[in-house]
Amino acid sequence: MRLASLLIGLVVAAFALPAWAQEAWVTDKASPGALPIAGAEILYSESDAPVVGLAVQDLRDDLAAVTGKTPRLSTDAAKGRTAILVGTLGRSPLIDGLVRDRKLKVDDLRGRWEGFLITVVDNPAPGLDRALVIAGGDRRGTAYGVYDLSRAVGVSPWTWWADARPIKRKALYVAADTRRVEAPSVKYRGIFINDEDWGLQPWAARTFDPAYGDIGPKTYEKVFQLLLRLKANTLWPAMHEVSKPFNADPANAALADRWGIVMGSSHAEPMLRNNVGEWKAGAEAYNYAANPDGVLDYWRQRVKANGGYENIYTLGMRGIHDSGMVGGGDIDGQRTLLEKIIADQRGLIRDHVDPKVETVPQAFTAYKEVLDVYRSGLKVPEDVTLVWPDDNFGYIRQLPNAQERQRSGGSGVYYHLSYLGAPLSHLWLSTTPPALVIEEMGRAWDLDARRLWIANVGDIKPAELGAQLFLDMAWDVDGVRKLGARGYEARFAREVFGPARAEAVAAILAEHHQLNFERKPEHLQWFWGRGASPRSSPLSVAQADARLARFDALVARLDREGAKIPAEQRDAWFELVDYPVRAAAAANHRVFDAEAFDRLIASRPEEARRRADKARAADAQIAVLTRRYNNEIAGGKWRGILSVEPADGQWTSFRQKPFVAPAADATAPRLAPFPPTDTDVIVVEAETARGPGWRRLDGVGRGGAVMVAGVVTEASRTLAQPGPALDYAITLPAGAWSLDLDLLPTFPLNGQTALRLAVSADGVAPVEVAASRKVGDKAWAEGVLDGRVRVASGVTVCGGKRTVRVAQLDPGVALDALVLRPAAGCPR
Repeated sequence: MRLASLLIGLVVAAFALPAWAQEAWVTDKASPGALPIAGAEILYSESDAPVVGLAVQDLRDDLAAVTGKTPRLSTDAAKGRTAILVGTLGRSPLIDGLVRDRKLKVDDLRGRWEGFLITVVDNPAPGLDRALVIAGGDRRGTAYGVYDLSRAVGVSPWTWWADARPIKRKALYVAADTRRVEAPSVKYRGIFINDEDWGLQPWAARTFDPAYGDIGPKTYEKVFQLLLRLKANTLWPAMHEVSKPFNADPANAALADRWGIVMGSSHAEPMLRNNVGEWKAGAEAYNYAANPDGVLDYWRQRVKANGGYENIYTLGMRGIHDSGMVGGGDIDGQRTLLEKIIADQRGLIRDHVDPKVETVPQAFTAYKEVLDVYRSGLKVPEDVTLVWPDDNFGYIRQLPNAQERQRSGGSGVYYHLSYLGAPLSHLWLSTTPPALVIEEMGRAWDLDARRLWIANVGDIKPAELGAQLFLDMAWDVDGVRKLGARGYEARFAREVFGPARAEAVAAILAEHHQLNFERKPEHLQWFWGRGASPRSSPLSVAQADARLARFDALVARLDREGAKIPAEQRDAWFELVDYPVRAAAAANHRVFDAEAFDRLIASRPEEARRRADKARAADAQIAVLTRRYNNEIAGGKWRGILSVEPADGQWTSFRQKPFVAPAADATAPRLAPFPPTDTDVIVVEAETARGPGWRRLDGVGRGGAVMVAGVVTEASRTLAQPGPALDYAITLPAGAWSLDLDLLPTFPLNGQTALRLAVSADGVAPVEVAASRKVGDKAWAEGVLDGRVRVASGVTVCGGKRTVRVAQLDPGVALDALVLRPAAGCPR
């Protein structure tokens, strides 16, 4: 039984966007002095960076798509009375002339990395009465200003990648007093294309670029364009064996430079080298302890070839693919070897890129086993950016301490929205909730991890919302945090489907993320220990049916809203909303209806067979939906882009087993039903209490919210002097009840190894409750699959009216619920 209802629908319905988030600086309504820009010609300079010319060509096409009027592009004088002027300070005679003539003030733009200014200028040039001026502080800043205008007139960044067609508008106006000056929060912001075997690579090879037969310049150009539309600047390219290495074709790097994209490489690919495709000497030779000259020369070749481009050099060394470094012996030997490797890599940069090696962007990613080597005392040069990883499931493992925050190279984050690996992969539907992304990246920002943010986005599709959220936040941390998850989902929906649909679509997405946070569609398999055979879930038929009822209600809302989507938006609707929501619901139905068969076949065979029919129908529905995505949507444009997990027989130890439905004539369960748990517990949702020093976080947790302790920059506290507390007044049936706490499976801060809280009942002295957090152990595996860590408090509460107090010891701990289960110890 629950002492708090899940009022998610009411919370969603009551939410309103803050005023600043609703502001539109381009409208289709005229106002006094407003500048009309529909059809206005676009002027830029031939002397500007190539990326500026590429951006203005996109702007021309975007304005034509919105208004039906194709603007004239010109590098000469304007022919009309109004225009859009685009250029970069120091590279554009147009812009520099305005600054020289004091018609354009740029004091708040100069010196700002990738900044841009958008404003209206009167009499900017002979023959021009007025102009909308877009000026960038550097080449990317100018491009971002151009794409900011595209987004403002109603063109989604996903206009090509998700077929998001803009709403038509006859007129476009910019207010006379418009002055927008923006620059990014995070210096380097980008994505990692990964695990592309089952999506991006076969799509590129067979559908988009069959002449090339792989992910090549044609595909990467679309990726670069998307990155600029999302105000990103960095790419870690595809690197699985199935794909041709990015730098094996020099045209790729040249094209990246033309688009202004900074190239990097993943944690396993130092010095821009794709080991699985480029190292030819055999795995045993990729050993710096045994073959330093061979490995160093391998790196030297790439640095010499690509040193003239804008790169971020990954330092360190791991195995050829995503595996531990070969050589070095124990952890002390590995640390010594890694320090020599880093010193030698920096020597290559000094020799072939810039003698002032400290000015060249370099990153050290402490991923997986490398984090343990770093923690053992590895010395990384001061100017190198330390990149902190999550645990592959969205929970950042470590963030910089006070000493690390003083480093000139700063810190960054490597984050996963998609992952192939233990305990179970998540490669299919990208359901990491926006609330978790905002919370974790907000912690990173607060602790000064602000230099480099990279998100593993798998095949890009269907991670569109997550990728945009991550990159929008990297551009404007404060703005996204003010919106929160629910507000951001509304903004995303408004950009794609328009203001009339925004709230309804956002409500669907919010419930979709909530349900799949509780268990991802790729994780609907329960097992205990790597390699163990899967078992049934711990849910009773009634508990599973309650979950399915929520999915059914969500699909009903999806159907109602989908009927209102105009024809020109239906492809985007299917790709961004309908497919992920409907497929996730079907994935739950096939698993839990099949489990109902297993649990009921002995006692209620007729009902069991009905549920088996539903399981088979749900499995068939997923296949039909996926065929539609691949073969029909956008005229077959995305053929081969999407695979249902598990896609094939590869990497089987990291993926759920293929679903097997009960046979039509089955008379016995497929799996021995596991006894249900949590059928006799009392759950008190954490958010039912309030108190200073605690913050409610909506969009995660089993009840739709959690309570977060303190501020991450605060010091930890002791049991003798705990921090602010939450008090829960509860009434319990007679008898004894043991108290457990459900926590989000985040990681401790301040150098702690466990998530710690203080718990007491009825004024008795508090006890410390600690949830140990170690990647790879059973508790971690169950926690990331279940979206929670349950820890026993050791406190027993007797029946009657009681008060339970939960107090802060460490900042950042997220309390989901109090769980009370029958115990011995109190008189009845």
